[in-house]
Amino acid sequence: MLKKILVKIPFAYTLRVHQLRWSRSLHNQFSTFATQRSESPLPQVMKRHQSLLRRKLGSSDPRLQENKITNLGIAISRMNGVIIQPGETFSYWKLVGKPSKRKGYIEGLQLSRGEVRTGIGGGLCQLANLLYWLALHSPLEVAERHHHSFDPFPDDHRVLPFGSGASVFYNYVDLRFHNSTSQPFQFNLWLTDEHLKGTLNCGEEWPYAYHMEERNHQFHVKDGKNYRENEIWRRVVDKKTGLTIMEELLVHNYSEVKYEIPSAKPSVPAQGPVTM
Repeated sequence: MLKKILVKIPFAYTLRVHQLRWSRSLHNQFSTFATQRSESPLPQVMKRHQSLLRRKLGSSDPRLQENKITNLGIAISRMNGVIIQPGETFSYWKLVGKPSKRKGYIEGLQLSRGEVRTGIGGGLCQLANLLYWLALHSPLEVAERHHHSFDPFPDDHRVLPFGSGASVFYNYVDLRFHNSTSQPFQFNLWLTDEHLKGTLNCGEEWPYAYHMEERNHQFHVKDGKNYRENEIWRRVVDKKTGLTIMEELLVHNYSEVKYEIPSAKPSVPAQGPVTM
């Protein structure tokens, strides 16, 4: 009986995935997506960011991080220079497409169903993380964003607040930004030996600056499990006056921690804002 149940569960999951992918493909026909790309960057840089390609991730095989770099290079080649015109929506998967061996993708780390796994195209969340962070520093509207339900690894060279990334899984767990302004925006992406790098550019200088702040960061124990919690706020500042014209809570993270809670203070101070 148990064997029959174990056989049925993976089948049901696979069936559900196909159903969700078909449904998303159907809905995509009614959206206007950004597809135009240009090798020439738009003149104004709104935000720059970079992330380390190799970090200590628990006891995971370092070779999987090398594989991740291969996967990132393929994904970037399909996305670099994309221009989001007024009225268009940026879709991560519309540009990247389905990762497959045929396209050159190889095994990498994936966070799926509450566990750390391996799979073809693993590691692409790092690109989604960078894109989301860049977009938060702009007037682009986050039309869709998902985050991981658990924190798998302790901080190692983390430079962004916990929970400020984005989870992606082809094609129904997407990352999307809508451009409701009157000017175009553009993502420019590249790899170096040590970093994934990117900029968000726009056609003209934007009158506002965007500042992220982490608040109320803490670890705690509940019902015998470890949890991590924080809030990510955004301040919109008028560049001419330096005055804050708006402040908003973007994300309230509350995730189970899969590692031992550190006895010392977290790497990010628990009290007061941390501006990034």
